[in-house]
Amino acid sequence: MKKASNTTQVAAASVHHAAADEHKERSHEEIKVIIGALMLAMLLSALDQTIVSTALPKISVDLSGLSKLSWVATAYLITSAIVTPLYGKLGDLFGRKKIFQISIIIFLIGSALCGLSQNMTQLIFFRALQGIGGGGLMALIFAIIGDIVPPRQRGRYQGYFGAVFAVSSVGGPLLGGLITDNFSWRWIFYINIPLGLLALGVIASKLHLPVHRHEQKIDFAGAALLTVSIVSLLLASVWGDIDYAWGSPQILGLLLTFAVFTAAFIAQERRAVEPIIPLGLFKSDIFITSVLLSLLSGVAMFASILYIPQYQQIVRGNTPTESGLLMLPLVFGMLTASMLSGRYISKSGHYRRMPIIGTAVLTLGIWLFSHLSLTTGHIALSVWMLVMGAGLGMFMQVATLAVQNSTPRAMLGTATSTVIFFRSIGSSLGGAIFGTILTTRLTHHIQQALPQAQNVTTGVLQTGISKLPDSLKHQVLGAYASSFHDMFLLAIPFTVAAFIVSLFLRETPLSNSTRDMADPEVSHTARAAS
Repeated sequence: MKKASNTTQVAAASVHHAAADEHKERSHEEIKVIIGALMLAMLLSALDQTIVSTALPKISVDLSGLSKLSWVATAYLITSAIVTPLYGKLGDLFGRKKIFQISIIIFLIGSALCGLSQNMTQLIFFRALQGIGGGGLMALIFAIIGDIVPPRQRGRYQGYFGAVFAVSSVGGPLLGGLITDNFSWRWIFYINIPLGLLALGVIASKLHLPVHRHEQKIDFAGAALLTVSIVSLLLASVWGDIDYAWGSPQILGLLLTFAVFTAAFIAQERRAVEPIIPLGLFKSDIFITSVLLSLLSGVAMFASILYIPQYQQIVRGNTPTESGLLMLPLVFGMLTASMLSGRYISKSGHYRRMPIIGTAVLTLGIWLFSHLSLTTGHIALSVWMLVMGAGLGMFMQVATLAVQNSTPRAMLGTATSTVIFFRSIGSSLGGAIFGTILTTRLTHHIQQALPQAQNVTTGVLQTGISKLPDSLKHQVLGAYASSFHDMFLLAIPFTVAAFIVSLFLRETPLSNSTRDMADPEVSHTARAAS
């Protein structure tokens, strides 16, 4: 009996030591090295969503694939969105470090193959492969932060990532143009390789995370149903009112497919042993509010970042490089607000105020942009962008923080990736919704100003507005300015909705230690052994 008692005590001590090692708090210097590698990985993933845009005309010429051009961006967008929740679940099951390294390797292989592509079909396929890796980067970065940084300090570090996302989202088209003009569009993909290898090396040597033992049953049926559902929704949003009318059999069929497979996915998740998105997460009011806030933030972000450069290039006549530089006030606003709000959250321990203030400021910024005209000056535009950027920077990362702070460690990756998944869907839908609004209002305003020129809308961007006669050019530019005015005006309800949702975000105390996020299974084992 005594020997058995000693054995039990040794087992208990071993479990306690394992738990202590698992939750050993890292120093600020250790965290900075890991955070630097994670920021580099996030930069790669975020850049590849935008950097290709300014290189597309050159790519279409070199690879003779103008008809397939939109798929170069769409393929990456679709695959990265689909795999986001799957990576979160795999990280919870097999360990985030291992899965994160695999996602980096897939991303780098896809990047190298994109640069080597000899035709448009190859490039589209390899962009889809790159998106499979890129979706994992975005999904796992914030989950890893949740593993290594206490909730109270997490806002401080996540502010840095908000700044990285702001810089990459706005600077991507500018960098893509500079690389394409001075080197080759292939270097847009090759440049990822040394940066990715550096991040991979730091993660391998400096990031040490515990791996919990779970029953490893992957919900392949749920993953398949979710894939069909999301592909149908994104294709409908990309093709709607551009390739096919919204009421066409193609779009209605895609929307019906989305509805049917979403219902089937929910039914599958109810009975799955290890669901891709556990429906139990939606029992938390914090999780539901954060998901809605994330979805609406994605919609609002693309209304600003994607279409302000178009206004500058089309209406103001700026080059892609100039329009990228003119976006610096928005970048500065996002960067500053993200950093300051993160530090405020870490210092005060309160996060609820940030999304409330941020969505209100963003609504003000969108409202200011609804006053766009042919004569809007650069100073006014800069101030408006500063306001808009500050609003975005204040609340973009709070939804992730709130969810991580209220989720057990065993589900941290799944919950984090689900929030990011809904932000990706919001971004995709935002780009499609506001693109449709812009196109529809442009057609209306041109037909109103020039009833005798019904075909000018389809040919304006191909032939160039500068080639039109002066009298016609002024009317067309006026129609464009009015269309941007309408688009931002119709964006206001989305930001108001985000503000209303933020009012329902419940605040829970932020812990100063990662020990409070302990896996319940570890605690149970320790208690049983003792």
